[in-house]
Amino acid sequence: MGNLLYIVAVILVIGWLVGFIGYSAGGLIHVLLVIAVIAILLQIIQGRKAV
Repeated sequence: MGNLLYIVAVILVIGWLVGFIGYSAGGLIHVLLVIAVIAILLQIIQGRKAV
């Protein structure tokens, strides 16, 4: 499950970068970035609990 969150976060960050360069989707890209950051934080928190 942790790997899935990491993959989703990476995809969302790449999507944000593409949208930021293209600057066509506006606010939606920033929402994707926030979701990616939340997914990364969840992975870090869950990883520390497992240790």
